[in-house]
Amino acid sequence: MPAAVARLISPRALTLSALIALAVATRLVIFFFPGVIPYNFTPVEALGLFGGAWFADKRSAFIVPLAAMAASDLIIGLYPLLPLVYACIAGSVLLGFGLRGKRSASSIAVAAVVSSTGFYLITNFGVWASTHMYPHSLAGLLACYVAGLPFYPATLAGTLLWSAILFGGYALLARRWPTLAAATLTR
Repeated sequence: MPAAVARLISPRALTLSALIALAVATRLVIFFFPGVIPYNFTPVEALGLFGGAWFADKRSAFIVPLAAMAASDLIIGLYPLLPLVYACIAGSVLLGFGLRGKRSASSIAVAAVVSSTGFYLITNFGVWASTHMYPHSLAGLLACYVAGLPFYPATLAGTLLWSAILFGGYALLARRWPTLAAATLTR
């Protein structure tokens, strides 16, 4: 088998592809079937944390969650805050880098809370600063944060649950198949 083909069907490539497909599928279900999964209950930030913590190739840590967002955004549609949302996801990857060597349940949970909270604070600030939906005053900023509050619990719960699934699932799989543990999604 040619080396290029072997790389395409390697456990690493298949794992990365499956993670992207999971994130894309979840976002599409949320968009096209409202109410099935709560809005913002996506694995994308958890995928950023996981990639940052586990992918030896730091480029892949950024590419996987951002590719998932880009693929689903091309179907769902583009929006003005897209660069800010993508920056928040990149921030989740950076938080994930801080988990390398410290992948305990508590450190992962703290990173998930920080990631979700940062996403809420940054994207709502972006809405306030870049639109005329709210007055550009402290009262307008607070009103924007209050209006965004109903979305925060799903973002937080989604990031926590998907982090548990990704990190916990990987740990269970690595325990079952030691070669996966040795690979740690590296090249």
